Amino acid sequence: MQLPSTLLENAVAEFAKLPGIGKKTALRLVLHLLKKEVEEVQHFGETVAKMRRDIRFCNRCHNISDGDICATCANTMRNQKLICVVENIRDVIAIESTQQYNGIYHVLGGIISPLDGVGPDQLNIESLVNRIGKEGTEELLFALNPTIQGDTTIYYIQKKIQHLPCRVTTIARGIAFGGELEFADEMTLARSIANRLPVQQYVK
Repeated sequence: MQLPSTLLENAVAEFAKLPGIGKKTALRLVLHLLKKEVEEVQHFGETVAKMRRDIRFCNRCHNISDGDICATCANTMRNQKLICVVENIRDVIAIESTQQYNGIYHVLGGIISPLDGVGPDQLNIESLVNRIGKEGTEELLFALNPTIQGDTTIYYIQKKIQHLPCRVTTIARGIAFGGELEFADEMTLARSIANRLPVQQYVK
């Protein structure tokens, strides 16, 4: 793609680095910004830079936060004895959009995948085990993608906490095996949460 300006070309190249953004879409976005006032574009850039610079992660659940503790963990109206274990922050957003879950979360930051070089020590598993023991968690709800790696992660954590008096459940198989939570429709995801099952019914 031949562009008349090096500045324009550099801006398009930066936008094209974003996931799902090709060169044509990147060009369309950059040309859109050129139509805006300089102050608007400057505010846009400063907002993104401030987000990246100042955003934090909850010391308790590892979700995105503006402070040491995220708004979900700090909400006393939520069930603090029910922890939903998810792979990443996108899954938290997907579950919250259903408005069917009233507990708190724990973001693992990935799932166990030896082929990809991801082991238990690279995930937020130890902090989860410590939370359950310290906070007297009554139920641990696994909402991991229904894949071999997801099931392996559930099995590993279940073994780590088998000495603790905590009920272990998982979302129902309304989510197709091999699917991803962020792409599930809200109704399917909501029903999977409402109809969660004891882990031992499917993890062997």
